[in-house]
Amino acid sequence: MADLSYLVAVRESYDTVAAAYADIVPPPARLDPVSRGMLEAFAEVVGNARLGAVADVGCGPGKVTAYLDERGVGDVLGVDLSAAMVGQARRAYPRLPFVVGSMTALPVADGTLGGVLAYYSTHHTPPEELPTVFGEFHRALAPGGQLMLAGHVGDRDGDGERLRPTEAYCGLPVSYTSYLLPPERIAELLRRAGFVLTARLTQEPGEGARRRSGTFFARKPDGS
Repeated sequence: MADLSYLVAVRESYDTVAAAYADIVPPPARLDPVSRGMLEAFAEVVGNARLGAVADVGCGPGKVTAYLDERGVGDVLGVDLSAAMVGQARRAYPRLPFVVGSMTALPVADGTLGGVLAYYSTHHTPPEELPTVFGEFHRALAPGGQLMLAGHVGDRDGDGERLRPTEAYCGLPVSYTSYLLPPERIAELLRRAGFVLTARLTQEPGEGARRRSGTFFARKPDGS
């Protein structure tokens, strides 16, 4: 049986920092050109395909969800484990739907999403639990549906780096762990979950970023 106790630490930590996070984290329009370009590409692909709603999983205060909506991708849905984060999103974007939920059990029927965006939201998941999360993304997507996953990546082999901060976002207390996996490990886990990897980009630290990041585009095959 999967050990989902880590979700408690993630939820409690982001409930604590929600207001500060919403103030500090920039909207997509202020991201570096490459990161912004990746979001634009995802929006274009899912917007043209129109296979179903697009879920922003780990949506936080909803800034990226709203960005996707502004780009005309169709119906959008923000999902976050933290009720406080969902509250921030609902207040900022009252006309968009945001729900409290876990990426281990998305609140959608099988094969109903045209796109899943996991934008810097899977790194608190222990590596041994990522197959469950990626399998859930695959379940929720319609055949031909698109996944964009972006986040910090590690330099080491295997399970990569583990970070256990005690405070974040204006010095507020947190208790989560961040797992920075090598890009190849993430790509392999996506393939094992049934995805076809279509693009991958690694960005080196720079322009205010302290760590390497990776962006992965993957598609659920037709007929699966």
